[in-house]
Amino acid sequence: MSCCKGSLPSYDQLPVDPSAPEHSAWGVWGKEDNLGTLNLLTKDKVEKAARLVRRGEVFPLNWKLECPNSGMIDRFAPKHNVKPIFENLAFDDVYDNFNTQASSQWDGLRHVCHVSSKTFYNNTSPSDITKSTEGRLGIHHMARRGIAGRAVLLDFGRWAVKNAPEFDPFKRYEITVQQLEAVAKSQNVKLEHGDIVLIRTGWTKAYENMVEAKVDISLNATSSEELPQCAGIKACEETFSWVWNNHFAALASDNVALEAMPFDPPNSCHSMFLGGWGMPIGELFFLEALAEDSAKDGVYEYFFTSAPLNKFGGVATPPNALCIK
Repeated sequence: MSCCKGSLPSYDQLPVDPSAPEHSAWGVWGKEDNLGTLNLLTKDKVEKAARLVRRGEVFPLNWKLECPNSGMIDRFAPKHNVKPIFENLAFDDVYDNFNTQASSQWDGLRHVCHVSSKTFYNNTSPSDITKSTEGRLGIHHMARRGIAGRAVLLDFGRWAVKNAPEFDPFKRYEITVQQLEAVAKSQNVKLEHGDIVLIRTGWTKAYENMVEAKVDISLNATSSEELPQCAGIKACEETFSWVWNNHFAALASDNVALEAMPFDPPNSCHSMFLGGWGMPIGELFFLEALAEDSAKDGVYEYFFTSAPLNKFGGVATPPNALCIK
């Protein structure tokens, strides 16, 4: 079955297909769906979000393409070559070793499967991705639709200064539903269906401060067992239920994984969000300027746009995202 507008099942009612993994959303938007929770960004939602623009201030959310250049899972900054043409009367540029997940990124639906079932969103097999020419779950589906809607910022990093002084974005720390709700309450933010939720931990700022101080930062890892420590949302049933029942369109953060690392792959947010629900995950979004401005004017809701790379069959993409106030 597929669900119509206004009739989404609750978390406890998932799955709608008895043969699908527990609490997965396979079939909720039809068996051939490639967009997952982005289906929640209806025309009405976009039109309403556009009315949030009051000042005309624009905040780009892409971090510097060279950052963090960590080598984590062999993700390095691309090599940039400026190529002269027409005897130096013009120039092109060429990027070598460009990994779409080396800096700010959307994890697309080909990135991580529902780990326990070893199957990707909507019963898509690995061979559907590696061998088929149909482009199942490719990033081009997101690109050709475009992403626009209401975004809200939950500035956990600022909230933690007073309320969780032990918090360190570079240490494994599980951010709970209760804490996220407390942040929202402190900012007078009302969460709505279809929201794109941005969670600031302060990771990118801390990284830049350490680089400036010439502190050695090792993020290199070649397997999930070697992943470095990182603060992020807690992967658990309570989080999954809260996220699904709020019917968010996407979640993104300024850290390297959205969720706390290291994590257990079968029970991770990556497995449930990407493989279970088809929900894009944003990582390494640059939220500092946006958070600074919102701390001053008290406005934490924005018109959000994102234009993914239109690459047929792509796995991930820089977000090319903006928040407009």
